[in-house]
Formats: sequence, structure tokens, C-alpha cells
Amino acid sequence: MATTDRHAVPPAALALAHALSTAERGLAVIPLSRTKLPALRSPHRDDPDPAPCHGECGLPGHGVYDATTDPARIRALFAAAPRATGYGIACGLPPHHLIGIDLDTKSGTDSSAALRELALRHLFTIPDTVVVATPSGGRHVWLSGPPDAVVPNSAGRLAPGIDIRGAGGYLVGPGSRTAQGVYSAVPGTAHLPVAPCPPALLRLLTPPPRAHHPSHAHPGQHGHGLVQFVLAAHEGQRNTRLFWAACRAHESDLGDTLTEALVDAATRTGLTEREARSTIASAGRLTRHNAETRQASQGHA
Repeated sequence: MATTDRHAVPPAALALAHALSTAERGLAVIPLSRTKLPALRSPHRDDPDPAPCHGECGLPGHGVYDATTDPARIRALFAAAPRATGYGIACGLPPHHLIGIDLDTKSGTDSSAALRELALRHLFTIPDTVVVATPSGGRHVWLSGPPDAVVPNSAGRLAPGIDIRGAGGYLVGPGSRTAQGVYSAVPGTAHLPVAPCPPALLRLLTPPPRAHHPSHAHPGQHGHGLVQFVLAAHEGQRNTRLFWAACRAHESDLGDTLTEALVDAATRTGLTEREARSTIASAGRLTRHNAETRQASQGHA
């Protein structure tokens, strides 16, 4: 006698269903493969000298820059990635400005104990929020950040076994199937709101920028902070810092005002002017699209 169960549903269809449900909460998603990497290959992979592109070419395949909450776009991304078995949730984007606290177990350290020790030392508590169990026995704790704070990605900087997923990073979403197993929400947390990051923890996650050469004048403390954040970038994080600083500038209606100062800061860190302007333009397009999507969803509410 033939039987059916949930495993008869194609993995991509399950992943799409979970991704759409997550997007309803205002969290932007992308399809992932079984390796936890973005499921869509870059459209520029065969270009001999590809220019920096974060999706302005109009094609999918730009990793976390493809992330969206638009159901039609999500379906299109998964249609282009029929082998997807999971989905990633972009961190740092409005409205939640998601921060992921990744409590790893692979290093052999007790990362949960390390987080508790940090909490005692710095006088904060982790609020009730969404927690996702990983196949390796770890935990992803979801927190939301303020719009004017850019939390960088890091591995082990806060404490051994604790990785941070911030601006430019993503978390594997609950319901995703990977080569290691299934990610699932810890019982009782799936429908909790994403809790704000405690201020004391946020200060640990956003270290002050390094001293650097003075840049051009720029208006306001917020604009100055964004430029300094770019100036503090180390090699390997320059483009990511510039992109998210530019997103914050556009969200604060400072995009046009800060463009030249951000370009100047980025070139001081080692990016070319062409790379800097392309990244800032991408940030402007993404910010406008997110604003239009939110307005459209509110109009249909």
C-alpha cells in the first residue's frame, strides 16, 4: 500500500514555503543549497574582469544582495534554484536589523556558558526571542538592532565559539535542510517577536572605529559615524562596511549628501572609486526597493 509523508514534498518546495512564511515577518530571504551557500551561481562567474555588482545588472546570483521580502521575487529566486533545500535570512536589513548570535559547538568550547559569562560580566540578559537549533547541536539567537548601529560579522571575537552574523551576513532559516541535517526553531520560540539586542551587548558587538586620517566634512553626528565606520574597515570587510553604511545613509535621507564623503572614505581604505560608487549606487537601489515594498504591503494590509 502506497504511503505519503512530508518527505514526498520536493525539498525546494518545503524550503520555499518556509522562506515565504519568514518573509511575512519582514525578514528578507534567499535560497540556499545543502552546503548552506547561496543556491544561485553568480551571473558574472565567467567574466574575465567582472565589475563590482550587487544586483544592479538585474540578474539573480548575488548572494545576500538578492535577499527580499517580496513573495513574487522569492518565488522567482527559488524557481531559478530548483535544487535549493533551505533559505538564508539576511541580517542588518530594516525593519528588524537582524543580529544573529551563533553559539557553535564544533570548536569544543561551551559557547552557551561563554555567553552567560559575558552576560554576568557586562550586566545584561538575553531576552525571550527566536532561537534556532542547528544540526550540530548549536543555537542561533535572533536579536534586533537599532537602525543607526551597524554590527559587523565576526568569528570568535566576542568569545570562543560565539560567531556574530550582522551586516552583509545571513542566518540559515528554520526548516532548512542541509548536508548536516535540519535547522528547527526551539520549541516555544518560533512565534516570538525578534527581541531588541540589550544595549550592553550591542556595545560589545559594535567596537569603536580605529583612529584614521580625517576625511571631508560631513553633516551631523550620524553621518560622521557612518563615514568613520567605513574608514575603520580592514581588508576583507571594506566593501561590506561601505554597502551597509550607504544603506543607513539612504534610510536617513542622507544618501546624496554623504555620497562624496563615503567615496572618499572608501578609497582611503583601498577600494577604487569605481568600486565605491558602484557599491553606494547598489545600496541606494536596495533601500528604495525595500521602502517601496513596505509601502506596498502597508497599502494592501
